[in-house]
Amino acid sequence: MAEEMIANLKYNVLKEAAETEKAKSISLLFKALAFSAEKHTKQRRKDIDKTPYINHPISLANILAQRWVIDENVLCAAILHDTIEDTETTVSELQEHFGEKITSIVLEVTDDKSLEKSVRKQKQVEHAASISHEAKLVKLADKIANITDIINSPPADWLNDRKKDYFIWAKAVVDNLRGVHQGLEKDFDDLINKAKIVF
Repeated sequence: MAEEMIANLKYNVLKEAAETEKAKSISLLFKALAFSAEKHTKQRRKDIDKTPYINHPISLANILAQRWVIDENVLCAAILHDTIEDTETTVSELQEHFGEKITSIVLEVTDDKSLEKSVRKQKQVEHAASISHEAKLVKLADKIANITDIINSPPADWLNDRKKDYFIWAKAVVDNLRGVHQGLEKDFDDLINKAKIVF
């Protein structure tokens, strides 16, 4: 009887700890969503419908979650990945709200906007192999989301040659991320093959 009571007590303590941890993770994800939505509130994507920009970071998190990437740091970084690059968010602001780990992942996937676009693109290719595992996941999801958008709802002023150039460049980046997640890499490759047929 005593052993059963102790076993039940241990189970309840472990269950409560797991539920508390899960609640913290969910709370952090919603905090990241709210933060990103506020920072990107006036921004629109370049597609014909000018969809709200926040759809893009949400798409990244969804792509990752559908492939069983459930690390809260990765999901939050995906949601926040363009805040420093494309809004007035500062590094210290991100650190204050989300801590060092999430901020460091965001910084790894953030382009230096002071550089010319061609230089930034080349740096993405060069640095892809040396960024952290977490940053590689975010970068891979970003390329999947962008190619999906270009195939389904491209920027209004992009001609086929520009789309093809993007696909070639994105593949060069992803080729330097290989080995990070087989499922995501297959999703990317399937999209590239689809793009070759469509364009």
